Amino acid sequence: MYQPDEVVYSATDEEQALAVTRSDIEQGLRALGLDGSSSVIVHSSLRSFGWVEGGAGAVCGALVSVCGTVMVPAASWDLTGVPAPPGLVRPNNACRNAASWEEFDRELARAVPFSDDLPVDRELGRIPETMRPMYPHRRSPHPLHSYLAVGRRADHLIGAHRLDRPLAPLEALEAMDGDVLLLGVDHTRNTAIHLAEQRLGRSRFFRYAKAAEGVWMELPNIPGESEGFDRIEPELAPLTREVQIGECRARRVAVREVIEAATRLILADPAALLSEDRDPDSRAEAALRQRLERLTHESSDKA
Repeated sequence: MYQPDEVVYSATDEEQALAVTRSDIEQGLRALGLDGSSSVIVHSSLRSFGWVEGGAGAVCGALVSVCGTVMVPAASWDLTGVPAPPGLVRPNNACRNAASWEEFDRELARAVPFSDDLPVDRELGRIPETMRPMYPHRRSPHPLHSYLAVGRRADHLIGAHRLDRPLAPLEALEAMDGDVLLLGVDHTRNTAIHLAEQRLGRSRFFRYAKAAEGVWMELPNIPGESEGFDRIEPELAPLTREVQIGECRARRVAVREVIEAATRLILADPAALLSEDRDPDSRAEAALRQRLERLTHESSDKA
């Protein structure tokens, strides 16, 4: 589960003396081998750095200064999302239904339609939301699962996004040999793993959002939970470059390597990288059933 890092506080004298500067962050990013030709998706925690002089803006400035193209998750699920309507139950979907149409109508009235100026979901941290008003950008219009990109290849990445393919910007990043950049977070934040899952028929869910006043929409292929994703670490460690920036563990690994490693693990074990929650109503269990059904269909096709 994403953890918000919204807490703002005043630095102590000791923290200010040890402050991480934008220059420190730029130096760390270059030590990872990043430069103006690099295209990255960034998953981040501001608080992981310790005290940053200039806050999230300094991190954003360093990323945009060093990398050619920077993409961040920019979901607005907390504002646009609604439960499934009463009685609409998809197989292996692990989605909460509103208990009544009255409850659903209240949720629909609370939600807002997607627009480019919506704030990024707070659970994604302060860095993506700081980048949104700070730089000219492209943001995909997916109501639940948007991305935001800054830089010379932003149009290419965001232009790939479709309502039925919420992970398509990651496919575009994979095709351009882009990287995942983890700044103080682990692989539970690494959305590229979801792309490997979905190619193997796992973690494809229907979810719901407000489209306009009084209008809701169903969106396919929404990825599921990621609580078990950090178990990919031993597979990716030999392929990962790592530096320390202040207190932040900063890691770079190719999107292609992430997808290949996750694919190997899931092919060997349909439950690989899923959480150990075996509640029949959990997203992990629903994702596993999706994968097992794919395997059954593949076996039938070969027979």
